[in-house]
Amino acid sequence: MHASAQPASSESDTKTAPGAVTLTGVTKQFGDFTAVEALDLEVKPGEFLSMLGPSGSGKTTVLRMIAGFENVTSGSIRLSGLDVTEVPPHARQVNTVFQDYALFPHLTIAENVGYGLRVAGVPRAERAAQVGVALEQVRLSAVSNRLPHQLSGGQRQRIALARALILRPQVLLLDEPLGALDKQLREEMQIELKQIQREVGITFIFVTHDQEEALTLSDRVAVFNNGRIEQVGTAREVYEFPATEFVAKFLGQSNLVPASLSSDGMQSSVRPERVRLLRATDPASAGSISMLGTISETVYSGPTTRFIVATEAGVSIIAERPNDHHPSAESAFSRGDRVRVEWTKDHASRIA
Repeated sequence: MHASAQPASSESDTKTAPGAVTLTGVTKQFGDFTAVEALDLEVKPGEFLSMLGPSGSGKTTVLRMIAGFENVTSGSIRLSGLDVTEVPPHARQVNTVFQDYALFPHLTIAENVGYGLRVAGVPRAERAAQVGVALEQVRLSAVSNRLPHQLSGGQRQRIALARALILRPQVLLLDEPLGALDKQLREEMQIELKQIQREVGITFIFVTHDQEEALTLSDRVAVFNNGRIEQVGTAREVYEFPATEFVAKFLGQSNLVPASLSSDGMQSSVRPERVRLLRATDPASAGSISMLGTISETVYSGPTTRFIVATEAGVSIIAERPNDHHPSAESAFSRGDRVRVEWTKDHASRIA
């Protein structure tokens, strides 16, 4: 994983503030089953971190342990440096947004958003003022007197977000909050959610199994597999430089090139969009890794077409090319064509 150079720090800068959330050696067992094993993770203050992984990988269990809904079998959890491992959920400075919104159907939107303040004994006038600000933050001031069933799914999700944010938690936990929305609305809400997070400046920890969603939203992504974190990094780092075979396969399509065919004797990963597709008669580019083969299948997906190439080296390589917008445009390559696939060494990432 590549790290960019950092500016020189003063002595005072080295005494950095504690992480918003710090997990140290956290393990969770359910009987004989280990759901999370010896997990270490630090989430920075004000960061949008996504925990990404398939179902059963441990990400939701970690979220529930941070919230206090699940006890830790071993290890510790700290919020801004304070050990909360044994602290009950209501005493932690965190709040959670769930996929099902959990709004009270008989209360107005304003009453739903202000519910936590009412329970906390905040006076009515002050409560109304804070509710107004919260609704402005999620751009729904006009619906304050409606009931939840009168809103769309996206609007209800934003109300659930406002209700969680109004208590100003140190950390907001989001458990697949966009999972119930259709694709178009989900994509719109991704943009809204990131904008809101930047405006309020609160640390967000977001659980999802959707790779594109995690890459779109996150400052960093923690990729989970079988109760462990395989890799943590920026969206670009985990996509362009996957550390393991699992990360390479889970985050989009990837070509896995065996060590025997790699220039440095290491197994490597190459994304399809980094693979050049040429005629078999075209010469190989200097310094590139090149293979001859035959196109066995083409897959049109709107903006791009993917070409599956059966190479003479015995591996299948996927190359992706953008499609021409012209109505009469035809692909320059078809199934059965003899071709050359190639990529530069810089576009191959070593994987474990």
